[in-house]
Amino acid sequence: MTSIATILPQPAAAAGYTIGVRGMCEFTAKAGDLDLRFTPSPTALEGIAGHRTVASRRSADYQTEVALSGTFHELSVRGRADGYDPSLNQLEEVKTYRGELDAMPDNHRQLHWAQAKVYGWLLCQQLQLPEINLALVYFNVVSEQETLIRERHTAEQLHAFFNQQCGIFLDWARQEIAYVQNRNTQLTGLKFPHADFRSGQRVLAESVYKAVSTGRCLMAQAPTGIGKTIGTVFPMLKAMPGQKLDKLFFLTAKTPGRKLALDALGVLGQSAPQLKLRVLELVARDKACEYPTNACNGDSCPLAKGFYDRLPAARQEAAQQGWLDQAGMRDVALRHDICPYYLSQEMARWCDVVIADYNYYFDLNALLFGLCQFNQWQVAVLVDEAHNMVERARQMYSASLDQYNLDLLRKTAPEPLKKSLNRLNRDWNALHKEQIAPYQAYPGTPAKFIASLNLCVAAFGDYFNDHPQAANGELQGFYFEAIQFGRIAELFDEHFLFDISKRELGSKRALSRLTLRNVVPAGFVRPRLTAARSTVLFSATLNPRHFYRDLLGLPDTTAWVDVDSPFQRSQLQVQIASHVSTRFNHRQASLAPIVELLAGQFQARPGNYLAFFSSFDYLQQVAQLLADSHPQIPMWQQSRGMAEADRQAFLERFTPESQGIGFAVLGGAFGEGIDLPGARLIGAFIATLGLAQVNPVNEQLKQRMGLLFGAGYDYTYLYPGMQKVVQAAGRVIRGTEDRGVVVLIDDRFAEHRIQQLLPAWWQI
Repeated sequence: MTSIATILPQPAAAAGYTIGVRGMCEFTAKAGDLDLRFTPSPTALEGIAGHRTVASRRSADYQTEVALSGTFHELSVRGRADGYDPSLNQLEEVKTYRGELDAMPDNHRQLHWAQAKVYGWLLCQQLQLPEINLALVYFNVVSEQETLIRERHTAEQLHAFFNQQCGIFLDWARQEIAYVQNRNTQLTGLKFPHADFRSGQRVLAESVYKAVSTGRCLMAQAPTGIGKTIGTVFPMLKAMPGQKLDKLFFLTAKTPGRKLALDALGVLGQSAPQLKLRVLELVARDKACEYPTNACNGDSCPLAKGFYDRLPAARQEAAQQGWLDQAGMRDVALRHDICPYYLSQEMARWCDVVIADYNYYFDLNALLFGLCQFNQWQVAVLVDEAHNMVERARQMYSASLDQYNLDLLRKTAPEPLKKSLNRLNRDWNALHKEQIAPYQAYPGTPAKFIASLNLCVAAFGDYFNDHPQAANGELQGFYFEAIQFGRIAELFDEHFLFDISKRELGSKRALSRLTLRNVVPAGFVRPRLTAARSTVLFSATLNPRHFYRDLLGLPDTTAWVDVDSPFQRSQLQVQIASHVSTRFNHRQASLAPIVELLAGQFQARPGNYLAFFSSFDYLQQVAQLLADSHPQIPMWQQSRGMAEADRQAFLERFTPESQGIGFAVLGGAFGEGIDLPGARLIGAFIATLGLAQVNPVNEQLKQRMGLLFGAGYDYTYLYPGMQKVVQAAGRVIRGTEDRGVVVLIDDRFAEHRIQQLLPAWWQI
């Protein structure tokens, strides 16, 4: 894996371009099929331990981590060879593995030899050796046995191989250098794509530019409708040449956010046709896969067969095309008969702007963050709709296991796995044997159960190695869940909860779900925020600041900006229906008053409205009563599990000429990220404070938040709830010409501390 960053001139006065040995070989020497069949691989710690064990078995004069470098024309190649034994004149490339060595694909071995040969020439050159022994040392981390494969090469042979690999890469490198130089020239002269900034948009853009120029994080609260996407993307692109940025990552919580980013970059491209940015949209594997029922290997999928042989031509065309949204990437990939998903992962190394979901950078196994670390990229990160980050990050760093799935698996599992599964089940039952309540949180992780789980994972790994065709379906699904659970258990501290939820299945014994629940993701998020040159988190709702600072681990140097709204108070009429309570115990009594509010407003000003409720049950009760008492008012409803086509049909009911009320759940698909300007939406009713359900899990969260931050109720219920309210209300005013109304339905909206969490520009 290589990058533009690694071939650009270094900050020092080094003449030429630099690439790592591994990066160059992965670019030049990969061949054959894409093969993702199960191969049990060591963890990073097992790999490090394996290298140490190999070194400890060598002679006293054995050298490890041998720094080597060489040049080819203007290309500088550097790296560290794993080991060199002077007494044997033997350079070793150490690779750790689990299972059977014969299961390793041939093209992996080919890549390993390429690295060894390049290191071999660099060492021959450094020590003036006429020839050298090269050895691939395969170390089994379970048995601790070594398999050594040795070849003898002359320096002349290795020099020729080195020149060949460098020549392949240098052609690409020269192309990339010319591209980056032209890109930076065009970005330096880039103009804002509109005649002028919107009110507030300039402040946002200047704050972003200052943050990246000073290398700081920025939290930007900016009203919905001012053009936050273009207001953040434009200054980051302008800063690229001066700050020597390799990449800009635009991270979103939902699909509509990716579209907004693509639209903004499209506008920039139209305003500056000479600017040829490479823009990549990363989508989930299941959305990009052409053969979802096929396995990812050349024997099963035609797009995996010969993938690396056809990759160079596909990569070249993709780089020239530049605009690689999902459709563009698919077109290029299929023209070359290779997988669109894995071509997009390759192009993440060569594109200027990458648009992706949060998890591509913040997850524990994040592709983009891993590439940044490996290639030492200088990047800037934009986090769109950042109010979603707390909950999404918690999900990324949590894990759960369901005993019902284990029960099913025990009945159908192959015989070699049943012993470990039954032992795991016994230790699982022992966990909740004395538990009386259906839900219980515990102060620590269950050591005996985790030990059984790890033994089970090892048994699965050994079985899959011997029976690779079995690594699919429920068996593989449980295996991956078990690995994740074990990994999170190793990270467990006061920022997590471990809880057991029991459920009765008829007359059968109780089964349970085990959850390692991340409560404060700050420890995982912060290193990713600070690894970038600048990370900008922006949203219309980032109030109060300390809530996000505490839970996301924002650095002390983080800058904050609260952009004034461009909208006039007279544009939005905010009403509080303080005679209604939407508390659960008052729901039945609230139905008729809410219906009269909806009908009265619609009759006074016919048009399109959205009505938000705390649950589908509540929504349906109000909708039914409105239909019965006011059948003349058109209405349509959000339903549970709405497909994407149904969601689009729901939104298409809102036209400039239509009239009616759309019913939706607060915090759902229609509560944020949708744009219904002008007459398409003239008002919103919000019949809830958006508070999370009071249940044992949330009460445990409240207790932990109280211990950590002294504000358990606010951190668990109030702040996240009011964030949803403000987001939903933000659907109404989208432009300077819009006029609308927001009706807040609950007596608690009249309280001062609640109103402190509403936008300052609202006139209540």
